[in-house]
Amino acid sequence: MVLTNIGDLKLLDKAFYNRDTKVVAQQLLGCLLVHHNNEASTGGIIVETEAYLQHNDPACHTSRGMTPRNKVMFGPPGRAYVYFTYGMHYCFNVVTMPEGVGDAVLIRALQPEFGIELMQERRARERLRDLCSGPAKLVQAMGISKEHNGADLVTGPVKIYAGYLGLKADEIVTTTRIGIKAGAELPLRYYIKDNPYISRK
Repeated sequence: MVLTNIGDLKLLDKAFYNRDTKVVAQQLLGCLLVHHNNEASTGGIIVETEAYLQHNDPACHTSRGMTPRNKVMFGPPGRAYVYFTYGMHYCFNVVTMPEGVGDAVLIRALQPEFGIELMQERRARERLRDLCSGPAKLVQAMGISKEHNGADLVTGPVKIYAGYLGLKADEIVTTTRIGIKAGAELPLRYYIKDNPYISRK
């Protein structure tokens, strides 16, 4: 299944992001992340997310307050938060909750839908499963960079369109987050059941 026309899909508005972060993280599943740029548009269905909460979540970048690095998370909802990690990778998040609350949702994996040849070129990989099955992979495949930190997800080049797959509640798996130590026991990771493009079970 490859989507070639997004004209009939509804762009998510600011109100969508201005809600409970755990709800947003789950409802982003099945939505379409798109990056429009001068090369070509690339897009993929969001199949895996993680919620990060300012309060009672030691893994969240804002758990100890505002810094120059994380200030975007305290800004208006519906913005991109792109950060550098492990000295080599970028990760893409969407800012949630009202302004002043430092929450965000990490987009962990996508199911590639269009602009696939460009994704393959950027990733130097051919197999679809290898393009966006992890937060650093999808950022590279989608051509997202630090320049998109703080970008408006409604008016900017990176946008998210409403649910494409029509998921039911029993198709969403809730589990603990991966790739972290602090707060690893919190059940804040969500993915589409049996989807082959998630990072791992």
